[in-house]
Amino acid sequence: MPSCLIRSATPQDIPAITKIYAAAVEHGTASFELEAPDEAEMARRMQRLHEGGYPYLAAERDGRLVGYAYAGVYRARPAYRWSVEDSIYLHPDYQRIGIGRELLDRLIATCEGAGFRQMIAVIGDSVNQTPSIGLHRHAGFRLVGILENVGFKNGRWLDSVLMQRPLGAGDTAPPQP
Repeated sequence: MPSCLIRSATPQDIPAITKIYAAAVEHGTASFELEAPDEAEMARRMQRLHEGGYPYLAAERDGRLVGYAYAGVYRARPAYRWSVEDSIYLHPDYQRIGIGRELLDRLIATCEGAGFRQMIAVIGDSVNQTPSIGLHRHAGFRLVGILENVGFKNGRWLDSVLMQRPLGAGDTAPPQP
């Protein structure tokens, strides 16, 4: 049985999403942003993803938004249009209890249904083999590279871990326009 309700995120979710992301920016290494964006900026980001046809999901437990995930442009050039980059953020009190996995599984299924062919995870900080690396590995991602010491945050250099997973037919057939 799912531990939470996974649904499409809406503009009404922006205050909770902003708080969750602010905690990640201020206390973690998942994001390389140094200052948390305000609600207006988070709303603009959500709107751009919705307008681009990308999925943006919310996880709700006991009527409270406890996490969110979205897929977006991996790179802007047209040849990359079949590839997406995933992002998953959870409220600190709801980490490591399976909600991230539920969000990622639904995000993968939604992206496959939309015809995307590759999902890329760009994960901050490889030093401690972060839970995000394990989450992605468990969902079928494989390590494709580490960009060493490319970000400086919280007084130390951070790596970016690149993981990749095929979606649907992956690279075994041309995409359908």
